[in-house]
This record gives sequence, C-alpha cells and structure tokens, in this order.
Amino acid sequence: MILKGKAWKFGDDISTDLIAPGRYFHLRSNLPELAMHVLEDADPQFASKMSQGDFVIGGNNFGLGSSREHAPTIIKLAGVNAVLAKSFARIFFRNAINVGLPILEAPAAVDGAEEGHQLEIDLEKGQIHNLTTGSVYQAEPYPPFMMEIIGAGGLVPYTRQRIEGER
Repeated sequence: MILKGKAWKFGDDISTDLIAPGRYFHLRSNLPELAMHVLEDADPQFASKMSQGDFVIGGNNFGLGSSREHAPTIIKLAGVNAVLAKSFARIFFRNAINVGLPILEAPAAVDGAEEGHQLEIDLEKGQIHNLTTGSVYQAEPYPPFMMEIIGAGGLVPYTRQRIEGER
C-alpha cells in the first residue's frame, strides 16, 4: 500500500484534547462534523489547509491523554493518509490501528521532514521517501495481520470480513 501526500508538522505531546478539542464534545455522535475541527487547538487552520491524502507529522508522545477513539477516527475522517511521529502514546497507537489509521514511528523521517514536503510511504515495507529532499527513511513495517486490519479499514470491518468468509 503506497500513500502520497503533503506533510503537516506538529511538535511533541500532541494530546487527544488537541486533536479532538473538548469544546466540541457534543459532536461525538457526529464524527464527520467533529473532523472539521481536527487538530484545531494545535493549528486553528489545519482542517481548512490540508488536503485529502496529506500526512500529519508529530514529535514525541503523539496522542497522549484520554483513550477516546475519537482522536484517530477524526484524523482519518478528515482525510489524513497516515501519521508519522517520533513516538506514540500506546493507547493512541492501538486505537489508530483499530480504526484503520496507519501510523509509523520514524524519528529520522520526522526530523528530515518540514511542513509542505511531499512524502511517499510504502506501508508494507515501512519505507518513507521524502520526495522533496530525496531522502529515504525506514520505519518498522507492519506485520501482515495489521496490514489486513488497515486494508480493511479497521478492526470492525476486518472482523466482519473474517466472519463472512467463514460462512
């Protein structure tokens, strides 16, 4: 699975509250509308500037805070292809995979990327190519079963496909 898009760079400790601002908690049952406010408290213009297929680049401890699945879900619904960071909060990592949002820990790629750089990511190989600089970085590739979950769009669709396949 090859993904291409533009990088939008954020710093360390981007919390789930910065991703899904609490003042919009009343929208939790309307996730597409909540996605219009994704990362608003980290960059008020992000949702209006980014394009379908772009990448979010974070520093250390991306996704810290509450265990709400809303955060990775609205990142995905906003059209972000994947999130790269130096490190992820463990619960965010698991929630992202569960909703089918690809995330990669790639400290060197984060350090080598600037906002606006064009990236190409081969999820199966864990390879990140910065098309702007020509640099290539390596992240840990996903194991096959996690690629199947991401390819299905998340854990629930993956499980449905497996159940239907057994009938």
